[in-house]
Amino acid sequence: MRAARQMAGSAMSGAASLLPSEPPAEDLFDPRHYAGVRRPLLEAETPPPWIYTSQVFYQREVERMFRRDWQFLGRTEQVPEPGDYFSVEFAGVPLIIVRGQDNVVRAFANTCRHRGSLLLDAGKGHCKAIVCPYHSWTYTLDGRLAGTPDMDRTEGFRAEDYPLLPIRLETWAGFMFVNFDPQAGSLAAYLGDLDQKVGMYGLDDMVLARRREYVIGCNWKLWVENAKESYHIATVHKRTINRYASAKSAGYAVEQADGQYCVTFASHDTSMALLHGDAGFPVNERLIGRREAAGTCAPLIYPSTYLACTIDCAWYLEVHPLGPTSMRLVHGALFPRERLGRPEFEQLAANYYKRWDITTDEDIVASERQQKGLGSPYALAGRFSHREPLVHAIDNWILDRVLG
Repeated sequence: MRAARQMAGSAMSGAASLLPSEPPAEDLFDPRHYAGVRRPLLEAETPPPWIYTSQVFYQREVERMFRRDWQFLGRTEQVPEPGDYFSVEFAGVPLIIVRGQDNVVRAFANTCRHRGSLLLDAGKGHCKAIVCPYHSWTYTLDGRLAGTPDMDRTEGFRAEDYPLLPIRLETWAGFMFVNFDPQAGSLAAYLGDLDQKVGMYGLDDMVLARRREYVIGCNWKLWVENAKESYHIATVHKRTINRYASAKSAGYAVEQADGQYCVTFASHDTSMALLHGDAGFPVNERLIGRREAAGTCAPLIYPSTYLACTIDCAWYLEVHPLGPTSMRLVHGALFPRERLGRPEFEQLAANYYKRWDITTDEDIVASERQQKGLGSPYALAGRFSHREPLVHAIDNWILDRVLG
């Protein structure tokens, strides 16, 4: 018995020597730590667990991706009228998105040019001007400083020198993207040929029918990886969408992408946005006679925007990183504009919402469970399945950015 205990203790000691403790900050970004991820898919290792838990790694992601690349922040119909706005924080930067009196949608840093106060609280609203709640400095909807109480004695002060700081905002197909880097290329150049993949769906003529937010206890990368592989469907979604959406049921194919995105097309006969047997809307008329009438095109715009275009609707996943172990998810439901005018819209739309809500909850459970497991001192790198090519591609795209 004593010998058995000694052997067990020896085995535990050997296992402990394998624990992948996070390297010191100055060594964390040495490419040697990630060499296994860089190999071809079927030879590669999954990333070291610390990339999902490390504050230092997360901060480098913020600096080199979230504040340099184009980031998705919703649909233009969220600010339909002049004066409509919403305030949000993305990657630590408080922002205002507002439609001006000239009907132009703009983004500004949500900070007063006087002493830095937040101008607008998180959420949406309507205003004729943006007034600081601290000292009533007042800005027009296009960012000009128009009101400065008691600044008349300040020497050399000129209101025109202190406008709101603009953040680059460009749109594509009704979607809004911001970029914090003034030197970055255009959104069109970033997306490349994406419009050729999904332009036939008429996304710019779809309507945002419902928007739901979730705060989830996992690293943003786990959600993104999960969104771009079908390997988990047979397990996580075995009682919901497995019947038609698993790798065995749908013909998933990775397609060539000429832009900062990756994309799959899944072949199937019914809508990917409904549970089996539920009634829905007819096939999008724009797809009649095309292969897209029998499948789903699902691009992931790097680093964290998922879009699914199926035969009768579309939906998106807008991912906001909140830290190394938490994120905010926005789920947006899009339908062709004509559908919303139908008397049966709410009744049929409820079937789509049911499917999305159930499978989102299933994915939340799986992702938070994965995050807890990766936080264990016994978590180690694993291996990829042949069903995870885009997880491998996503991880390598991220390493390209983070390692420089």
